Amino acid sequence: MPLDIRTVYWEDGKVKLIDQTMLPGEYVILEYADCRDVVRAIEVMEVRGAPAIGVAAALGIALGAQAIETTDPHEFVSRVEEIAKEFGSTRPTAVNLFWGIERILGVARIHANRPISEIKRAILDEAIAIQQEDIEINRRLGRFGAELIPDGSTVLTHCNAGALATAGYGTALGVIRAAVEAGKRIKVIADETRPRLQGMKLTAWECVQAGIPVTVITDNMAAMVMKKGMVDCVVVGADRIAANGDVANKVGTYGVAVLARAHEIPFYVAAPMSTVDLSIPDGDHIPIEERPEVEVTHVGQTCIAPAGISVFNPAFDVTPAEYVTAIITEEGVLKPPYSDSLFKAQEGVME
Repeated sequence: MPLDIRTVYWEDGKVKLIDQTMLPGEYVILEYADCRDVVRAIEVMEVRGAPAIGVAAALGIALGAQAIETTDPHEFVSRVEEIAKEFGSTRPTAVNLFWGIERILGVARIHANRPISEIKRAILDEAIAIQQEDIEINRRLGRFGAELIPDGSTVLTHCNAGALATAGYGTALGVIRAAVEAGKRIKVIADETRPRLQGMKLTAWECVQAGIPVTVITDNMAAMVMKKGMVDCVVVGADRIAANGDVANKVGTYGVAVLARAHEIPFYVAAPMSTVDLSIPDGDHIPIEERPEVEVTHVGQTCIAPAGISVFNPAFDVTPAEYVTAIITEEGVLKPPYSDSLFKAQEGVME
């Protein structure tokens, strides 16, 4: 099994991605020649994780663009915009999705007066660049974050923010990987992360592939292991960060942050700047996706819930900025007040 995981990429005129719904039992690479299949892959979470979704959307739009047949550049751009709208309707919380879409649309519009073949090439080049940039951004982010993790630490993480949630390497798990690569002895405690179990199925799998010691706990054990002194710090990813530093991440993250504060444990968020949404003032304005009831009521094809119940299944919650010790980005480690440090990082004027 490859240690350098390529989650989603372009090869042989197709979008290829790891089917994360099959892990850890099977390692399957899906190949899609139709952009509508990539839209569906995002919806059903064959590919998931905010940065990975952004990359998948960019590559998916590029795939759709290659199949457009017209001699009118303006009609071509209009049809690219229609494809982009399909991708934009898939998952509302992860802002990286819209960031990736806008980058591709920006290139299409800039080249709108050029021959169709040149516009197609420019779109594809941009999509591949987004995928390659993501990996380097994660590595840089990881190096910054690794400095915060003392040798011998046990790090608790929630959900999966590893290579599988990005184009490769990872954000939260990228910080852990970078610390290990720097020679530090690190252990991981992975929340199982109900209801889809991304922590147990994906984070634990990645740790095994990388040779990082990992222990899986159920989500409701976090308080106990913290009280026992088994956790030195928490590192999680993010799907959207508001201008004030409020963080949307997989549901359950807020509770982990509250527990970390109660036990005086540092709580770090690792995310690229593409996850920062300065247009949203605070977490109350972040749209929260609700997922199908079946994710809660069923394990595989087996129903484990009584008939006739109601289910509330938000995919994300919002952790207030006051619970976040630092935000780790490719621009450096950001500290409160985030309303100041996030803007400086976005402008590239970190002190």
